[in-house]
Amino acid sequence: MAESLAEPFRFEYDPATVRYGPQCVSQLASEVTALGCERALVVTGATVGETPAVIEPVRAGLDERLAGVFAGTTPKKRLGTAYEALTQYHEADVDCLVAVGGGSSLDVATVLSVLAGTDRDPAAVGAELVERGTLSVPESGVPPVITVPTTLAGADLSQVAGVTADPATCPVEEPASGAVSDSRLMPAAACYDPELVATTPRAVLAGSAMNGFDKGIETLYARNRTPVTDATATRGLGLLADGLETLGAGEADETTFQRLTQGILLVQYGISRPDGTTLSLIHALGHGLTRTYDVQQGAAHAIVAPHALAYLFEAVDGHRDLLAGALGVTDAADPAGAVVERVADIAAGLGLPTRLRDVDGPDREAFPAVAEAVLADAFMTNAPPELEPTREDIVGVLEAAW
Repeated sequence: MAESLAEPFRFEYDPATVRYGPQCVSQLASEVTALGCERALVVTGATVGETPAVIEPVRAGLDERLAGVFAGTTPKKRLGTAYEALTQYHEADVDCLVAVGGGSSLDVATVLSVLAGTDRDPAAVGAELVERGTLSVPESGVPPVITVPTTLAGADLSQVAGVTADPATCPVEEPASGAVSDSRLMPAAACYDPELVATTPRAVLAGSAMNGFDKGIETLYARNRTPVTDATATRGLGLLADGLETLGAGEADETTFQRLTQGILLVQYGISRPDGTTLSLIHALGHGLTRTYDVQQGAAHAIVAPHALAYLFEAVDGHRDLLAGALGVTDAADPAGAVVERVADIAAGLGLPTRLRDVDGPDREAFPAVAEAVLADAFMTNAPPELEPTREDIVGVLEAAW
């Protein structure tokens, strides 16, 4: 089959300054200075904040630029948590944020940057989230964010951040969830240190891995893919596939973590842009499962990804040859089937759940409602243009994953 060439495209992308390498967090102070800033607040979760192997190199790297550490983020990504951090932000007279950890810490830091740039009453901010599912980004006053990822979720080169609110923790009248998105929210710098990633417990890395891995997969078949993202995603997927297999086999060494860190950087490069993101079908399915049910995001991705891909390939080409090349199964007689099998094997090798019935998710009677939520998810607009999923199609994917 002849390779399909790209249609005309416009690629607008203003990424973070990227710093990669073992012990590169030792240069955090210079990155803060390069941004014209003087005082940084570290935003992280309690576990990272209490893990010397992670937090001490960050403290040392910031040196005199360190103004304080807020170690209160949670996987819920609460607006209330960002407001708690905002108090410390003002008390410490901060002009820069350093987000350390997984996707929840990076997202909370981004929401905090939005709050730091606005003087609106918290009740008004909460009401906007409930009504619109997002938050307005002020024209000025948003402090820069430096991301230091320690997991493989792939939330560190994005201009989008998830956020939730609950009446028990924030001035809202009802629970709400959504996302804030703006080109001004792209991190100013991102610091990829494989030695910090290596300190993360293997179970946590495995739990985050499929979320990041699927970003690369979806980028190769998304409606707004480009040759630029084809190249970065293809290389990133190859590195991640090899690294995740080794991690799952319990044979990870320093080279493994270098592969994983470079891979998660590359699969994100160029996927979050002013004209939208390349996240698509798999992430929409993940949102349908995790926003209502107590299913961890990485587990949801591990379960649904093979079945989503099988459905995709039955309906459209899905750039299966690109995916087969990226995942090292180019010589397979059936490239689509080989891609599905490779993705399933990587997830299973990490010890992640492979069936919906084995997690605290929906029962089968709830599948139609979940399918409606999936179809309404904003990421579905990035599906291949030939794909026209129905509720019955999505229910079929969920049934196959059951």
